[in-house]
Amino acid sequence: MLTTERKALIMDRIRRDGRLVAKAFAEELSLSEDTVRRDLREMASEGLLSRVHGGALPIQPDLPDFTARRAVASDEKRRLGAKAASMIQPGQIVFLDGGTTNAEIARALPKTIAFTIVTHSPTIATELEHHPTAEVVLIGGRLYKHSMVAVGAVAAAAISAIRPDIFFLGATAIHPRHGFSTGDFEEAAIKRQIAAQSSATWVLATKEKLDAASPVTIMPLEAATGVIASTQVEAEQRQMLESAGLEQLLV
Repeated sequence: MLTTERKALIMDRIRRDGRLVAKAFAEELSLSEDTVRRDLREMASEGLLSRVHGGALPIQPDLPDFTARRAVASDEKRRLGAKAASMIQPGQIVFLDGGTTNAEIARALPKTIAFTIVTHSPTIATELEHHPTAEVVLIGGRLYKHSMVAVGAVAAAAISAIRPDIFFLGATAIHPRHGFSTGDFEEAAIKRQIAAQSSATWVLATKEKLDAASPVTIMPLEAATGVIASTQVEAEQRQMLESAGLEQLLV
């Protein structure tokens, strides 16, 4: 097999699965593992993929910090946030994850009913400073500055006592095989804990998150209740969500 053919197959596999395991790929194609690893090194040097122990992942673009991301409030995020906010019922306990999309939920929360918002994001709590009917519970812990959320043992201990009615989970990517994912191990662990304790877990999915994978899996798609997404998502992406048994609210 020619080098160009091998590399094309490698890229196809990474796009399909969100990763490539060198040993398994070599066995599948009856190649030496050294050959595959050499191809991966060359492709990484060309900026085509990201080398990791045992294989490769898609290139993850450098993520801007939270302040920069917050300045970009697209119409899509506003629509998703408004739909999520409309789901909240009087008296419910709602856990709002961090992130710029979930900030749009905070801005759209109803002001005519009483409910409790729990969050481990100081920026989300700040959005609710002047909200007339929302009781706000802020979870503390070590601040993960990229996403502006509390993580670690202190946050986990506080979260363990809460049973939210709805959790609006923030994820950086949604993939049929790798589920909901993000970029940090501790952040993923906290998200997973909150979801396990919540009666329902919903994810707001902007178009660029669908069919993508980040380095750390939060949980499989089947573990969530549903996804709120744009009507502009492709039919194949809708099928991916449907196959996982997820409810879909399109706005």
